[in-house]
Amino acid sequence: LGTLPPSIYGAVADSFFFFSLTVPVDLSPEERSELEDIRRRKGVLLQEIQRLREELREAILEVEGLETSTEGSKTLQKSRHVAMGRKKFNMDPKKGIAFLVENELLRHTPEDIAQFLYKGEGLNKTAIGDYLGERCMALTFLLSLISCFFNQPCITDLYDLQFLWSFRLPGEAQKIDRMMEAFAQRYCHCNPGVFQSTDTCYVLSFAIIMLNTSLHNPNVRDKPGVDRFISMNRGINEGGDLPEELLRNLYESIKNEPFKIPEDDGNDLTHTFFNPDREGWLLKLGGRVKTWKRRWFILTDNCLYYFEYTTDKEPRGIIPLENLSIREVEDPRKPNCFELYIPNNRGQLIKACKTEADGRVVEGNHMVYRISAPTPEEKDEWIHSIKSAVSVDPFYEMLAARKKRISLKKKEEQP
Repeated sequence: LGTLPPSIYGAVADSFFFFSLTVPVDLSPEERSELEDIRRRKGVLLQEIQRLREELREAILEVEGLETSTEGSKTLQKSRHVAMGRKKFNMDPKKGIAFLVENELLRHTPEDIAQFLYKGEGLNKTAIGDYLGERCMALTFLLSLISCFFNQPCITDLYDLQFLWSFRLPGEAQKIDRMMEAFAQRYCHCNPGVFQSTDTCYVLSFAIIMLNTSLHNPNVRDKPGVDRFISMNRGINEGGDLPEELLRNLYESIKNEPFKIPEDDGNDLTHTFFNPDREGWLLKLGGRVKTWKRRWFILTDNCLYYFEYTTDKEPRGIIPLENLSIREVEDPRKPNCFELYIPNNRGQLIKACKTEADGRVVEGNHMVYRISAPTPEEKDEWIHSIKSAVSVDPFYEMLAARKKRISLKKKEEQP
């Protein structure tokens, strides 16, 4: 017994002591044998009970482990669905929202969707802008959505236009108009009495955005001074002028601290090139060196991108189509040609950029871009597609329309 563990030694000693007190000493050999057999069977049963207890304990631990694993698996699956929903949103905002709603990861309410967009984790800012400016949504839902989105911060300063870079203003004029109207309404709601109407805030907000571009974009050579900025905004406050001190302070703020446009999320190039308006091989005539080079062209988002190879991740050149025109031309060296050009051009270069062989990004050197298509049919299709994509900068048209409305209001109020 001395070799047994203390716990077992104690149990055995107690058993001997117990049986020494309870077992009669005058039992016959047969009765003693039967008693020993009972003790043996009892010991076996106790061992079996202990074994079953151990198995039961292991089974309980395994079940608990499975439950924990299942919860972890559900969390992992939810995370994967959310990530998939974000990718779908970046490629098609409406489909992405629908996917998240169908999988019960998002409620189809303006408040929940606005919160999802405002956090913007992994979301493409262009896609957010497109969704907020969507025309085919029910108007009441759309206005509630935009209102909830702009309700996230309290807009107390016109410099809070920085907030518009929570997304990217969409390129379509009507969508931009909705965004800026929502911002103006929210600002006037947070700051009653500052402006005579939301139209005033709308026009001044656009003026600030354009001032930021003019002062800090290296491609803009003619930098406006403060007096010109003040002059540009005369008469916008329901026919009256805004305080000159306000305009000077805004000008100095933008001059000293430009809007910081953050890096986009959601793989911008993937979003840009995933669903192009048109793509294919074309020949492009060089700017400085007049040689023809074969390039893979992609038309999307009102821009024409060209690559050296279809497998390239970054374009060799980008040609924004704003304010450009397209025409069919004859060329003695190549058939099926067309040109991109600036109407009424006075010797200026088209605003574009390209990547040099050493990796430097430089401005383009084209007054016109001459391009040759493989067949007459493809030439016609490219011309048609580019004409549909060419856009005129909508800022000036919308500002002119809003200023005209302010002027008409003032005239109607006069006796």
